[in-house]
Amino acid sequence: MGPGARAVRCVSRHLTGNPGQESHTSRCARHEGTPTSERPQAEGEDGRVTTPFSRIGAKKRAEGVGAERLPPGQYIPRGWPVLHYGPVPKFKPETWDFTVFGATTTELRWTWEQFAAVPKVDVTADFHCVTKFSLLDSTWTGVPTSTILTMAPPRPDVTHVMVWAEYGYSANMPLADFTSQHALFVTHRDGEPLTGEHGFPVRLVVPHLYAWKGPKWVRGVEYLTEDRRGFWEERGYHNRADPWLEQRYSYQEEPGDGPAS
Repeated sequence: MGPGARAVRCVSRHLTGNPGQESHTSRCARHEGTPTSERPQAEGEDGRVTTPFSRIGAKKRAEGVGAERLPPGQYIPRGWPVLHYGPVPKFKPETWDFTVFGATTTELRWTWEQFAAVPKVDVTADFHCVTKFSLLDSTWTGVPTSTILTMAPPRPDVTHVMVWAEYGYSANMPLADFTSQHALFVTHRDGEPLTGEHGFPVRLVVPHLYAWKGPKWVRGVEYLTEDRRGFWEERGYHNRADPWLEQRYSYQEEPGDGPAS
């Protein structure tokens, strides 16, 4: 992990299934490196354009930010730019589910009601997009990946995971990245529910990787016994996605960075 490991702080808050209703609070000391509406974007709207003029004033916003906070080539935007491929899916809580499958002896399936009831924590962490913007010190609320790993343990021979989302979108990563203590299936940012264009109801955030490794609109996790490229990895993006090494594109890959075949 790169210098960004020093830019992550964690405050744990255990929640009930209802947004904003806390069951109890605790604090943890971990060091590793626009309020929004709950209304999801309407089905069929295409969110493939980013926030206009997000770079304006980036130099001034970066004043006082140490070099250890911004990976190479990144800037601090105005707001949270919107970037994704295809339309925002319509959330249907009565049919939504979250599944864990693949190389495990205990497959898991949660309905939305069950997922919403799982205890959640807060992690304050930076967020680095491959399109070069970085959000600093966002507070992400969600279900830790460690909870998933406990409730549906991977087999000993699992080396990687594939995270699946709506429309068959996928992102792969080594199990070691997925098990980061700061990786969350996020439902809120800075105390507000995610909006549809930012992944409502659930997205994955893995702070030490480029943000495309954390899909919006997540629906499940597949345990793998060998690496397999996900959606953007099959389309020219780097298999590892370390922002501190600027691992943006597949042509940059070194031997061992990608699947064997």
